[in-house]
Amino acid sequence: MSRLRYAGMSALWITAVAIFFGAICVCPSVSAGGSSTGNSPPAGGPVAGMPDWLTDGNILFTLLLGATLFSYSLIIAAIIAGLLLYLLIFYFLHRAEKYGWIFSDRRMVDRLVAPARVMLPLLCVIIISPYLMFQVKINEFLQHLFEISLIASCTWLLMSLVLGLQDVILSRYDLMVHDNLKARVVHTQVNVLVKIVLVVFLILAFALALTTFEQIRRIGISILASAGIIGVIAGIGAQRSIAHIFAGIQIALSQPIRIDDVVIVEGEWGIIEEITLTYVVVRIWDLRHLVVPITYFLEKPFQNWTRATAQLLGTVLIYADYTVPVEELRAELKHILDKTPKWNGQAWALHVTDAKERSLELRALVSADNAGNLWELRCHVREKLVEFMTKKHPKSLPRFRADLGS
Repeated sequence: MSRLRYAGMSALWITAVAIFFGAICVCPSVSAGGSSTGNSPPAGGPVAGMPDWLTDGNILFTLLLGATLFSYSLIIAAIIAGLLLYLLIFYFLHRAEKYGWIFSDRRMVDRLVAPARVMLPLLCVIIISPYLMFQVKINEFLQHLFEISLIASCTWLLMSLVLGLQDVILSRYDLMVHDNLKARVVHTQVNVLVKIVLVVFLILAFALALTTFEQIRRIGISILASAGIIGVIAGIGAQRSIAHIFAGIQIALSQPIRIDDVVIVEGEWGIIEEITLTYVVVRIWDLRHLVVPITYFLEKPFQNWTRATAQLLGTVLIYADYTVPVEELRAELKHILDKTPKWNGQAWALHVTDAKERSLELRALVSADNAGNLWELRCHVREKLVEFMTKKHPKSLPRFRADLGS
């Protein structure tokens, strides 16, 4: 009912606007037709060559008024027919949502509602436009206006269709799952490719709209011979921008980085939050955002911790005295891991990795499903191992020995 109410209000507003413009168009007709005194217009005027009974100003005004009102009635009827067609189409799309069709998906329908509400009435008006009885100049202006409006509405509809497909596809790949490698691949490719397609649509629509102007079309033909020189100059001036765009396409295909990847860039640990055609946004662990040119990831080395999988290995270093019971500490590490949900159960170990002058270096190896869990797990293991050594084996903490016998 809300959509029907909106369509009715739209039709009323359109009717009011049509009456307003109809009054404007009729006024010149009155002056062209002459006064109401019945005097015949001069020869060569807008009604020259007409029968004598048509040279009367009142009759001519009545005919012009009737033609104008008929034309506006056609326009209003076409708009109403387009709105009814819009309501009918989206009624069936809402009913078909339960069948799981991609074009009846709620996300797709929400994207298509606004452009369809404009495009369908416009198409109906274009269909009846040959039967409009306005003056020649008004008809030419309306035809040009219809052409530009059709280009704009088609572009809007196509862009909304692409964005709707993006919403439907990405909704099927959740980034919040533990093993989100496939989801990150799809999100990265779809987001970058959609941005490319939208830019192409806008450029083509702008070019088509310009070709509807005769003056601009003539200028375009005249400079076609010098297009090579202009292309070289434009290429040199936009070299950096073009390089960024091609870098975005290359990253979408080769994927050295993906959405939600954990990376270290410029010494900062962060997560890839957004990839555009010209830059990448990295969310740092302290909620700062690092904006990096997209060419950086093709020209300079960086660390990607989740290139092949979201699962990560981390280490915890503990320094202890030579008297530390390693086996007991290893058993305690397994006990700590079993009690925390941050550990994914894939890998763990405790090794003596170095023997220094005054202490042993123990390295605990742990695994987690993602970088956030790994950080929390490492801190937790470090805290619990130190607590265990302090309570159970305080003499195993690092000590400084000195011989005072001499």
